[in-house]
Amino acid sequence: MTVAVGIGTWSRRHLLDVEGLTRDELERILALAVEMRAARAERRHRSLLEAEVVGLAFYEASTRTRVSFELAAKALGATTVDLSVSGSSVVKGESLVDTLRTLERTGVTTLVLRHGSSGAAHLAARTTGLRVVNGGDGIHAHPTQALLDALTLRETFGSLEGVLLTIVGDVVHSRVARSNIHCLLTLGARVRVAGPPAWVAGFDAWPEVEVATRLDDGLRGADAVMALRAQLERGASLPPEVAEWRLDEERMRLADPGAVVMHPGPTNEGVEITADLANGPRSLVGRQVENGVPVRMAVLALVAGVA
Repeated sequence: MTVAVGIGTWSRRHLLDVEGLTRDELERILALAVEMRAARAERRHRSLLEAEVVGLAFYEASTRTRVSFELAAKALGATTVDLSVSGSSVVKGESLVDTLRTLERTGVTTLVLRHGSSGAAHLAARTTGLRVVNGGDGIHAHPTQALLDALTLRETFGSLEGVLLTIVGDVVHSRVARSNIHCLLTLGARVRVAGPPAWVAGFDAWPEVEVATRLDDGLRGADAVMALRAQLERGASLPPEVAEWRLDEERMRLADPGAVVMHPGPTNEGVEITADLANGPRSLVGRQVENGVPVRMAVLALVAGVA
């Protein structure tokens, strides 16, 4: 059984990054995600992946990504295996490759991998026969987060063409920011990064990316603003002026009058964003979470070759 969505083609066995995907490929994923949302509500496609075993190997903590991948796999009829890293042979010194080969030999067909080392998903794809979906690797990439963010923005504005997203906060340590930049620019949006100099270092060398080191410059004219937390687990530190970068309703008045607010989670309310703003009428945070399951359903179906 296959699902036709009428746009583009798909011939990839893995989703390791959005960098390098064509606009047609990105549009295909988003279109299929919309189809999958309806299918889930109507309880269709419940046997689409019945022959698949999806392994969830999360070497870093996760709530939204792990749970939504599990629900996505189950909604399509797949068996899921949740590798509890703390209770596995990893604690005995087993290498990543050995662990993944063990999963493959026991029947796992598709791997969703989150790991603290950039490039871990590429290593898994090179050294095993598993289909690999990157659930986040180091500061490198988080492709499905970028896809669900793109879907959320497209459904909010009707089109991504010319939409300006400002990403505010610890951009330099953020895999979410990097994947969003690649994805949204390919889909026709504009991207600006904003933060203290240490948090946006190097992004002035990225083609088409605007850089602001003052909050008012970052917010001015933005259609959407994404707040990022400080990635303390990746060596980030809080600059003395961090409070000056906290998003609240008053500061959002610098943006476009109808500007919306996003956050990939988890939010540190009162640090990078106020609770009122994160949960207020401008906020798309809840919709981002809701879009996680259908986007990940689409990705799992595509890499399995059934869509």
